[in-house]
Amino acid sequence: MINQVYRLVSERQFEVANVDENLTEDVVVVRPTHLSICAADQRYYTGSRGKEMLSKKLPMALIHEGVGEVVYDATKEFKPGTKVVMIPNTPFENDPVVAENYLQSSKFRSSGYDGLMQDYVFMRRDRVVALPDDINMKVAAFSELISVAVHAILRFEEKSNANRETFGVWGDGNLGFITSLLLKNWYPESKVYIFGKTPYKLDFFSFVDGAYAIDDVPADLVIDQAFECAGGMGSQYAVSQIIDVIKPEGTISLLGVSEYPIEFNSRMVLEKGLTVYGSSRSGRVDFEKTVEFLSTNKRGVEYLQNLVGEVHKVHSIQDVIETFEADLRSPWGKSVMEWKI
Repeated sequence: MINQVYRLVSERQFEVANVDENLTEDVVVVRPTHLSICAADQRYYTGSRGKEMLSKKLPMALIHEGVGEVVYDATKEFKPGTKVVMIPNTPFENDPVVAENYLQSSKFRSSGYDGLMQDYVFMRRDRVVALPDDINMKVAAFSELISVAVHAILRFEEKSNANRETFGVWGDGNLGFITSLLLKNWYPESKVYIFGKTPYKLDFFSFVDGAYAIDDVPADLVIDQAFECAGGMGSQYAVSQIIDVIKPEGTISLLGVSEYPIEFNSRMVLEKGLTVYGSSRSGRVDFEKTVEFLSTNKRGVEYLQNLVGEVHKVHSIQDVIETFEADLRSPWGKSVMEWKI
């Protein structure tokens, strides 16, 4: 079957490629309906990953956050019209210790492997999770980002001590919002504090127990556990502040992506006996937990609707370009494409 794939070939330039796909019993064909733009997609689109990296990755279809509807399944496990979320991580081996999203042999859509900007996406059967019919598809479009926070919290469960009276989340962007919301829902008896630098963004965190500007943190404030969601060079300042205010033997979960190495006070990490660990991407278990959350927590979905920013109907490549450009100008939330090409 010939499928059309919309690939980025160079900075801000897309081309259509015809790809011959095989229909097997292990393949579920999905028609994308809602796609969400990630900061990583923007780094490719704007060419900020650098020429050497782009030469290795391109041409490539962007987008790894998206949902759609099943159009074909040879085994009829998924009926036509079934709403599904597509898992971008694709493992090719099982490891009893290492999770699928950390295996070096795994492929990840829109990172050296065609993403979801296609007429139809040919998904391996274990890479789709069914969604309820009444789900908000604009919110579900960024399920992958929610699953990243879910994954980090599940890892926290394995690595942390029993002190869970207070959580601190650094970073007032999308990931910080989602992580704070999940923590508040899963640990309702605990206090969740958000630390950021943009007042109007902090105003969106109405569900937390306290919101602090990073340059105006109470001198007597202490936390049990911390999640760093700042990213970039902001990660360095966030980790430094976390080390200052966290209790001994607490955990610091690193989620923010930085293109450059950061420095932090390792002496105090040793003195306090802190555990610092990183979390990246997610796997099927994390998506299943995400769908469970979206299906059962209406109030949580209402809060997540605040993250839906730019919404664009996309009928052509020019519409794609205009959506990416609008997303670059958007100060808050996730840009969603209603995929109608």
